[in-house]
Amino acid sequence: MRFFVSWILLLVSGQALAGESDVREQLQGYYFDAARRGDVAILDTFIESGYALDTQDSKGYTALILAAYNGQPEAVERLLTAGANACVQDKRGNTALMGAIFKGELNIARRLMLTDCNPDQRNGAGQTAAMYAGLFKRVELLNDLSRQGANLNAEDALGNTAARLANGEIRMPVSR
Repeated sequence: MRFFVSWILLLVSGQALAGESDVREQLQGYYFDAARRGDVAILDTFIESGYALDTQDSKGYTALILAAYNGQPEAVERLLTAGANACVQDKRGNTALMGAIFKGELNIARRLMLTDCNPDQRNGAGQTAAMYAGLFKRVELLNDLSRQGANLNAEDALGNTAARLANGEIRMPVSR
């Protein structure tokens, strides 16, 4: 498989092909599948070929987001070491850190917290990684985020804060 991916990457980078968009889509699929599965050898092939590491799929997911969400610490580390941007947001504004916290991937979340992302980076609903940590009772991560400067009193669109969520206070939209 690695040879096949290398061969396709070489062909695509060297010349314009008929059906090039189909080949690019197929390559993108291999790239994202490798991240989901934690196939570092295939990821290395993409990295060595100069593939754009922060490429996003139709939902805005990057390989790093997928690796974090799917509990693939070696893939996360390899992508970060190669220069993948941990601050990239999917179409809903969620980051790899938010996905790792949601899934309970605490070691991956801790690794992502070592990157240069703003600890108060917000998704489309105004939620932060600390709010995810509070909501899902990831108290150790919440404390770590606080030490990194995360604002535990920042409010989302509904008035939820990480501190309130950690205490079980969840504000929901009012139905009419």
